[in-house]
Amino acid sequence: MENAFKYGIDQLTIGKAIALASGKTKGLISQTAIHRIKQSEQHIQDIINKDETVYGVNTGFGILAHTKITAEDTRILQYKLLQSHSVGVGEAVPPEIAKLMLITKVHALAQGYSGIRLETLQRILWHVENDIIPVVPEKGSVGASGDLAPLAHLFLPLIGAGELYFKGERMKTAIVLDKVGLSPLQLGPKEGLALINGTQFILSFAIQSLQKLHNCLEAADIIGAMSLEALTGTKAPFDTRLHELRPFAGNKLVAQRLRLLLKDSAIMQSHVDCGRVQDPYSLRCMPQVHGASRNAWLHTKEMTEIELNAVTDNPVILAEGDSISGGNFHGQSLALPLDYACIAAAEAGNISDRRCYLLLEGKWGLPMLLMNNVGLNSGFMIPQYTTAALVTENKTLCFPASADSIPTSLGQEDHVSMGSISGRKLYKVLENLEYILSIELMSACQAIEFRRPLRSSEILEFAHDYVRQFVSFANEDRIFADDIEQIKNIIGNNSFVDEINRFAKSKKIMLNEGFDAFAL
Repeated sequence: MENAFKYGIDQLTIGKAIALASGKTKGLISQTAIHRIKQSEQHIQDIINKDETVYGVNTGFGILAHTKITAEDTRILQYKLLQSHSVGVGEAVPPEIAKLMLITKVHALAQGYSGIRLETLQRILWHVENDIIPVVPEKGSVGASGDLAPLAHLFLPLIGAGELYFKGERMKTAIVLDKVGLSPLQLGPKEGLALINGTQFILSFAIQSLQKLHNCLEAADIIGAMSLEALTGTKAPFDTRLHELRPFAGNKLVAQRLRLLLKDSAIMQSHVDCGRVQDPYSLRCMPQVHGASRNAWLHTKEMTEIELNAVTDNPVILAEGDSISGGNFHGQSLALPLDYACIAAAEAGNISDRRCYLLLEGKWGLPMLLMNNVGLNSGFMIPQYTTAALVTENKTLCFPASADSIPTSLGQEDHVSMGSISGRKLYKVLENLEYILSIELMSACQAIEFRRPLRSSEILEFAHDYVRQFVSFANEDRIFADDIEQIKNIIGNNSFVDEINRFAKSKKIMLNEGFDAFAL
């Protein structure tokens, strides 16, 4: 299969991981990877045959690392490891996160440094290919000895335990295996440890969050441009010459996008001599604020794609048969950038809320609260209460989880990353951001119609018309929660950004041209 992704050999990117999870790309284990996997498995068997003492192969775990395990008990040890570490609590993570955990774990193990058996990897891939995904509780990892608890739950189905999502239902693994005619696996030496050591829980939240944040930042530029049009703001602060004097890549990208989004706008041309000197910061400083979030996204992407192709097991079994017990499982490398990305996402919501507020003030020719008959009607006053609430909730989620560490394993694991919490917090902030942007988009579409018969640029008129397929102009109050959900759906499923990009390309307008690093 020529276009298939080769686990353990090819370089995995965020885009490729998402393509594998969606089924757009097929993944396989190549003959080169199979050779490495079998060689590593043999090294484990040699260790046992020679009675060498190697952590996790023939010893206990964590504080029990000095407890020797007999050769006869090494297989039982791996079974008990999955049992004892399955201590996750709370709601289950979304199935798409659990699926990414499977994909990223296969890629890490298939590099041949973990002593995993080919049979075990093939069973994991069976889950991916058939979309039979383990149920993984969201809480319980401290992000240091790997994501122990979530990964243990992820792989309980290999030994016939735990739960699975099967054909849209949540079922006990034993029932599913009986339905499909499969038996549980008997794990070999070190396999249990190889399965639960690693950062795949943190990593999968990073992948999914980077995709969501990318979409939100693309949408924020478009929505911000629509708000600026509605408020008869100026495009002068987006001049190329200005941004060459402070050439942050994200800032330059956003300025370019805003210039192209506003090009040939009749609304913009109509007030060119209005006498206003400067716009409020939430309009004027979009390149600097959106751009800073873009720069944070880029840094997080770079760190994530290193981790995507890393070996995060412990101990690592080298090609020559040596074993090294180290700390590649520690999640700090992702915990810090995920906390940074959390702030970046929250700030994109913060400035969006400020634009929502500006649209309601009744200045520059817009009616107060974006409705003509206010008093009897509250207009768009109350949706901005929701953005204010969500912005504040996001602020409370911005405390960096990575700034904390609580010792575990009786002090053996005395510094932990808490990166799993960083990832989960970012995911929640992004959900809130999608709602904030939805409310700004709803408000901007309403406001632009008060500028008629003047028209905006082709792209922004297309964006307005696209939204109007789902939500109509409001002449009077209605249940705006329904409108917000409709718009949140088209933002959250990427269709708003995708449709606008498609339209722009049809007009030969490349909004992100020259900024390939910011692509997924």
